[in-house]
Amino acid sequence: MAKDLPPTHAGRARPEAAQTLLALLHAQGEVARLSEREQLYSSLLDSVNAVLWAFDWETRQVLYVSPAYERIFGRPASLVLADYNEWRDAIYPDDLEYAERSLAQVLVKGTVEDREYRILNAAGEVRWLSDKCYINQQREGDQRVIIVGIAEDITEKKQLEGELQRLATTDVLTQSSNRRHFFECAQQAFDSAREDGTPMAFLLLDIDDFKQINDSYGHQEGDQVLQRIADSGKAVLRRGDLFGRIGGEEFAAVFPGCTAQVAEQIAERLQREIQRLSFSHGEHTYGVTVSQGLTGLMDEDESLDSLFARADAAMYRAKRQGKNQIVKG
Repeated sequence: MAKDLPPTHAGRARPEAAQTLLALLHAQGEVARLSEREQLYSSLLDSVNAVLWAFDWETRQVLYVSPAYERIFGRPASLVLADYNEWRDAIYPDDLEYAERSLAQVLVKGTVEDREYRILNAAGEVRWLSDKCYINQQREGDQRVIIVGIAEDITEKKQLEGELQRLATTDVLTQSSNRRHFFECAQQAFDSAREDGTPMAFLLLDIDDFKQINDSYGHQEGDQVLQRIADSGKAVLRRGDLFGRIGGEEFAAVFPGCTAQVAEQIAERLQREIQRLSFSHGEHTYGVTVSQGLTGLMDEDESLDSLFARADAAMYRAKRQGKNQIVKG
């Protein structure tokens, strides 16, 4: 029977079947490519240590967060998608006002790229975010305001910056302010006191006979004395006062907003605290004393150098007058 069929029928059947098969193969290939693309996008989103997010400004609804949300915040994404306050409540309390104000700025500027704030993750750890945000391009007729952003975890960067700052401003041995940082802060305190018309006191302190300690017991013992003196200074001074090591055995303090009478009481307390210190080297026990020069801001003082010079002169008078005392300049 087959040979009785018109030859054109058999000839047409093959191309149509082939075309259908090719179409199916092409569709299958497209599906496979889409699936591969989805897997690629998913893999990329999983590997990025930043939260991609989208937020409806009017409804206060989080429309999307990428997988990094759960890693950084330590909370299920479903919670923040259900309630924006999950994100808001995770913001470190001191940074909340800034985070909300800077987010609102995107409505005016269209883009805000300098937002940095802290969050508390589910484990109670503080994490730093760099959270850039943009107004999404709206389609014609769409009245919704959609903000999209990327919140990058910059905690390690902030920790490194903090460590570099600490190394740049701290005396390695005593963990108090180093000379450069001390005088930078002292200058700021001086400028504020002059501008506001408030009192300020300046103190210089030098360990008596420190060379003899190094010569008799060694520099390691001398280092211990310096550390204990610094600890005493930090323990006695008030919140907001500045204490630093400005030379080999020389320390200084600034008391912003402090009258001469109060500053003298603090200096006397520091003197007694240091006199109570006890050191041991082998079977030998010894103590240390300090000579202090104290002065306050005067109307005629035009620079911090004036206070430093008076305190320095007073301290050397204390040395000449027998050491272990406070002299006012």
